[in-house]
Amino acid sequence: MSGPVRSCRVCGGDRLGFNPVLWQRLIADWQLAPDEVAYLDRQQGLHCTQCGAVLRTMALAEAICRVAGHAGPLLRIAEHAPARRLRVLQINKIVGLDAALATLPGLRQVSHPAIDMTAMDLPDGELDLIVHSDTLEHVAAPRRALAECRRVLAPGGFCCFTVPVVVGRLSRGRAGLPRSFHGAPGIELEDFLVHTEFGADVWADALTAGFDACEFVALEFPAGVAIKARR
Repeated sequence: MSGPVRSCRVCGGDRLGFNPVLWQRLIADWQLAPDEVAYLDRQQGLHCTQCGAVLRTMALAEAICRVAGHAGPLLRIAEHAPARRLRVLQINKIVGLDAALATLPGLRQVSHPAIDMTAMDLPDGELDLIVHSDTLEHVAAPRRALAECRRVLAPGGFCCFTVPVVVGRLSRGRAGLPRSFHGAPGIELEDFLVHTEFGADVWADALTAGFDACEFVALEFPAGVAIKARR
């Protein structure tokens, strides 16, 4: 088991703060036990006071650094020559990561749902790396979205992403359940509607979508985990 994070993998800073972010309606919707509340709160609430990255973002930064063969922190990735050659698609803004990824010459930034993740207007094999964070749970057909990510990746390319994972259960769709939203209490925007609650079998979605390999990057388990799927 990985130990508690002491510094930010995005900017390298060591000033971390914590604010609880889960609220009672969301806890009830997801039927979360106290220990699940604790690590999901840490996943979303532990943050770098310098760049704003939260723990899940730091885990994603670690996954990206591993793809690029960069020792880190992510903010210095453009100093690594192989990383400058990567063709990267970032889906949605990611607090903390935006500035770091923007240093890469081959970066394109798009937003969901403005871009349909299940039918992207991109040629096959166009990209080397796709990055998205806590987006897939808001897509009605997440496996189709992952398959589309695979389609637009070149052979050997990677999709690095995070989703909220409740590690002690299997994934379930929320069809037929009360509508549940992320974001903040009382905000019920359609973009934040949750279609899937991901569990420990999230790796199966990546492999079913056609990826050759799926690796969990545990910066701090179970709170700080990212997924690295290889085409």
